[in-house]
Amino acid sequence: MARPRSLDPQLVRKALEVSRQTQDCQELRQALAVLLPAQTNTTLDQTARILGLGRATVVRLQHAFKNRQVSAPRKVWGGRRRSLMSVEAEKEFLRPWEEQAKTGGVLVLSPIRAALAQKLGRKVNRSVVWRLLERHGWRKVAPDTRHPKSDPQVQEDWKKNCRKHWQPC
Repeated sequence: MARPRSLDPQLVRKALEVSRQTQDCQELRQALAVLLPAQTNTTLDQTARILGLGRATVVRLQHAFKNRQVSAPRKVWGGRRRSLMSVEAEKEFLRPWEEQAKTGGVLVLSPIRAALAQKLGRKVNRSVVWRLLERHGWRKVAPDTRHPKSDPQVQEDWKKNCRKHWQPC
């Protein structure tokens, strides 16, 4: 069974005041995160659905309102939390291959992957290298135009000798 909700009546009054006077969207969300459970007896999940937020975000908003962190800048979620190298280090790492790529040379993934693994001192998956190249604007310019096992002579012979009208077997 869940713990009974304990909301301070002063906090509810203050949230009501703030919700009536504020011009800031973040302050209003914080006040509503306190008011909705107090006045309409909604659960955290229901409050989150009403506000269009996640359940954990409602708890964060309530906590921020209690501690009056209204003017604090909003924490930005996201970013590269598990990066292997900084963006500048990645640019420096790709510099030896940059000239070859600019002159139209063919870059092969395996040497880049091996050099990256040596620099980091650990195994590196192919997808890591593909994402690294994509992050720096490198892309596969042109796909293969023909199959490596194709034979142009056989293709021409087939074009000349094929039946004009297909007949059912």
